[in-house]
Amino acid sequence: MATLDMSRALFSLPNPIYRVSLSSLSLSSVLATSSRHSLSLSTVLSHLHCHRTLSPCISRQTNAQFSGDGEGSESEEFLEGEDEADDSDGGADYDDDAVFGNRTHSLDVDALEEEAKHAVQEYSRSLSRQLSLEDEDGANEFKRRGGKQKKSRITTRNIPDHLLPRVTIVGRPNVGKSALFNRLVGGNRAIVVDEPGVTRDRLYGRAFWGDYEFMVIDTGGVLNISKSQDNIIEDLAITTTIGMDGISLASREAAVARMPTMIEKQATAAVEESSVIIFLVDGQAGLTAADVEIADWLRKNYSNKCIVLAVNKCESPKKGIMQALEFWSLGFTPLPISAVSGTGTGELLDLVCSGLKKIKDPENLDEEENYIPAIAIVGRPNVGKSSILNALVGEDRTIVSPVSGTTRDAIDTEFIGPDGQKYRLIDTAGIRRRAAVASSGSTTEALSVNRAFRAVRRSDVVALVIEAMACITEQDYRIAERIEREGKGCLIVVNKWDTIPNKNQQTATYYEQDVRDKLRVLGWAPIVYSTAIAGNSVEKIIVAANAVEKERSRRLGTSILNQVVQEALAFKSPPRTRGGKRGRVYYCTQAAIRPPTFVFFVNDAKLFPETYRRYMEKQLRSDAGFSGTPIRLLWRSRRKIEKNGARPAAAKVQANVAPRERKLTAAT
Repeated sequence: MATLDMSRALFSLPNPIYRVSLSSLSLSSVLATSSRHSLSLSTVLSHLHCHRTLSPCISRQTNAQFSGDGEGSESEEFLEGEDEADDSDGGADYDDDAVFGNRTHSLDVDALEEEAKHAVQEYSRSLSRQLSLEDEDGANEFKRRGGKQKKSRITTRNIPDHLLPRVTIVGRPNVGKSALFNRLVGGNRAIVVDEPGVTRDRLYGRAFWGDYEFMVIDTGGVLNISKSQDNIIEDLAITTTIGMDGISLASREAAVARMPTMIEKQATAAVEESSVIIFLVDGQAGLTAADVEIADWLRKNYSNKCIVLAVNKCESPKKGIMQALEFWSLGFTPLPISAVSGTGTGELLDLVCSGLKKIKDPENLDEEENYIPAIAIVGRPNVGKSSILNALVGEDRTIVSPVSGTTRDAIDTEFIGPDGQKYRLIDTAGIRRRAAVASSGSTTEALSVNRAFRAVRRSDVVALVIEAMACITEQDYRIAERIEREGKGCLIVVNKWDTIPNKNQQTATYYEQDVRDKLRVLGWAPIVYSTAIAGNSVEKIIVAANAVEKERSRRLGTSILNQVVQEALAFKSPPRTRGGKRGRVYYCTQAAIRPPTFVFFVNDAKLFPETYRRYMEKQLRSDAGFSGTPIRLLWRSRRKIEKNGARPAAAKVQANVAPRERKLTAAT
């Protein structure tokens, strides 16, 4: 057998040798090992010399210890050679001293950990600035309409959403329900556009007033049955052309005909579960036949609930009283308010809270229960995102229709998995190409896409849904790239798997290979095949998401991490520059989770090219796992350590992110 080089000898040695410090091995035991594994004496001796100089000398841990949260020792050593050593050995294929140095110094590990945290904060701020979403349109529009949204003083309590009382806002289309919802919950959660039929699904949000805390539900506009089909299409702003090319005309008309019924079912479900109903009308438009029908419906079916009649768009208090007079005929006491300026909303909340019961903080709530992983369901239009949500929760939580753009807001739903773990599922609008959205001229669609990206940002795990029969498009790649840049855990859901004809045992293998080739940026993401309409394999989505979240929250012990890094360096050392210099790694630590972030303290980050950084990431994944989550490697340059062990000045931090726009540097 040919003589192995020193790097391969590291992996040829038997496992028992790793369980003890290599520096403590006797020469006889090493020679015995070399004879059993056909290693030359010179190779083994050089291998032994290498590991006697490595510091810290870390013993191999068991698998259980490998994934634990243990920290490294308080005082660890690292090696640092002089710069002249790099210049003198320019022709060597592998020079261990060039990577680890030839002298040892004692370092303050706490100081290094502090620097690592600082590096992560700097990088996160820099990345956040680059990924900041263009939300200013909604905020500027709100300011143009009237004014400042005052942030309420919120005292958060650990009360789960399902225990809070519900307050539902109902009314005909375009009376300002979403604007009032945003006013009560404090933010731009709901899309507000000056056109009817924007809101379709139920939208939930927490609200506070005094000692009361409750959930506010925004609903779609309730239409009266006396309207013709053409008027319904106009009121709901439904298009039968955009995004419906592959659907027959009969199916389009049937979907449009069912849309009002679906919206009213969502509103009815919201009213059923609520304790207080805010019946909203338009003071500027005056009393309409639709208002009378809704009032009769509420009085007939929900007289046992607290119903508050709010007359919206009454910006002037004096004129508001006059505008509210004609609504006395509905049988409720009208209250003039303005959702945009906030006029009268204090009195409205007083009336709402009078019909609510105070909820006490539940006892014996563990801190772990406060953290609820959020799973965002994203993808192109009509791939089955809403169907997956409905299949998971076991009810028609969102409207499912072949009409493109049915879902508009980001819909949050609490869900309890089979293992009792709570999740927050977020259904989002379909994300089309930016050029297609711009050419359509639809403000509603632009805001819907904006909400979808914001849902990705506030989620923990993202389920990227693709259609089985459709090819992976450039837009799928763009969404995948955004997920990776946001640092979110991800799983790829291949929906409508039943539409693949003539499936066999190799179909999934070939399909997975195709997905991996086209979505290389998510090469670490697990793939789940499902048919949401029939409810097949949807439970695997939650199982996979739970596993991804655990990997994303895992912390690797410092000692184990440095062991993995040293093995990776021994197998493949950083390349030399033309001047003969080579990068050296002094210390490595995991500074953050969600996503796992590792900080490498090196002599010069520029000496580690992009290819070597990808190699180090690959080695971390193969040795330590982290399936389903992106990992970030930050490379922190340090000046030459002084002999007295003084803390060096901070230098630059570089992150190993993908090429193109993801190359970031953050100065500390």
